[in-house]
Amino acid sequence: MGQRLTQIATRTGDNGTTGLGDNTRVSKNSLRVHAMGDVDELNSNLGVLLCETMPGGVRTLLVEIQHQLFNLGGELSIPGFELLKPEAVLALDDALAEHNEALPRLQEFILPAGTRAASLAHVCRTVARRAERAVVALEGQETLKDTPRQYLNRLSDLMFVLARVLNRCRADGTPGDDVYWKSEKLAQASDD
Repeated sequence: MGQRLTQIATRTGDNGTTGLGDNTRVSKNSLRVHAMGDVDELNSNLGVLLCETMPGGVRTLLVEIQHQLFNLGGELSIPGFELLKPEAVLALDDALAEHNEALPRLQEFILPAGTRAASLAHVCRTVARRAERAVVALEGQETLKDTPRQYLNRLSDLMFVLARVLNRCRADGTPGDDVYWKSEKLAQASDD
């Protein structure tokens, strides 16, 4: 792993470059830096989501995901290095199966809305998709392991499922539900 930061304002980035964990410097507009930034933004949004009331099991899961995203960011910051293990993807698969099993089957499209916690989970889902696209773009230029792309893909799916879980766990204890899309076209089709 690269050197730990001992000072934050180094001014070395004033020229539009940033240092990677292997001490090379790249443009702040490089695909690698975009991917690192999107993963960092995702992790920060998870931090905001963790400020909300939620079941203990979901909180524990999200904290573990934050640690894995930090591993992913570290891996992206050191070309050729591996920190995010395939077992992390399997853990997301297990969490997806567990949480999805408890939900009613979707019959309609849902909006990214509902409780504040669920809405924040949807924000995390969309940022995870952007981070995944950034990793795929980087893969077009450099060789990466499959795990970063797979992890972000599963995480986006999991955040959709967790948003549904969080819509059912309202802070005031009342039962909740998803917010369904009202499609005029679908309504007309069902009336016919």
